[in-house]
Amino acid sequence: MDETSTLGSDGYSTGDDTPAAGGSEHGHTADETNAATDERRRVHATRGLIDLLLDMAEDAEPTAMNLVLAPTPAGEFDADLGLGPETPVLTHFYMAEAGGSVSAVFGMDLGTPAGRGRARFLTHPQGPFELTERDDLAAVVLLAVPPWESRTLAAFDRAGRKLELVVVDAEPPKEELT
Repeated sequence: MDETSTLGSDGYSTGDDTPAAGGSEHGHTADETNAATDERRRVHATRGLIDLLLDMAEDAEPTAMNLVLAPTPAGEFDADLGLGPETPVLTHFYMAEAGGSVSAVFGMDLGTPAGRGRARFLTHPQGPFELTERDDLAAVVLLAVPPWESRTLAAFDRAGRKLELVVVDAEPPKEELT
C-alpha cells in the first residue's frame, strides 16, 4: 500500500486514491493535493479525552485496554477550532463491555451506536510501541505504552503507519437526551 491515503465517508483514512503531483482529474494543483494529504495524515482529539484515556490506562495496568473512540465534527463545537466543519475530532469512548451479552450470542455490537467508532484506543502495558498482528484495528488507532504520558501516545492508521496526533484544547458540545 502507498504512503498516501484518502478519507472515507466517516472522515478517516481508508486507502489510496491520491492523484499524482501536478494535478488531478478534478483540477487540483500539487500544493492543494499535498495540503489535503497532510491533513489526512492528522488525527484530532480533545485534551480531555486524551487525559482521561491515559489516566484509565494507568489505572488498568497491567491489563491492556481496547476502547472504541468516536468523533464529533469540528463544526459542532461552540469554539472555532480552526478546522473544516466536517473534520472529525475524537471526543468520546465506548466501553467494550456494553452490550457484551447480546454480542456474544448474536454477534452484533450493541455497545457502539450505529455509525460511530471508526477509531480505537489500545494499550500495550508491556510494549511494543507499535501496532501488532494481535491488535484490533480501525481506520485510526491511538496506542499508548507506559509511562502513561502524551509522549508515549501515538496515532496510527490501520496499516501501522504513524499519523500526526493533534490535541485540541476545546470541550465537545453538550449532548442532551431528547
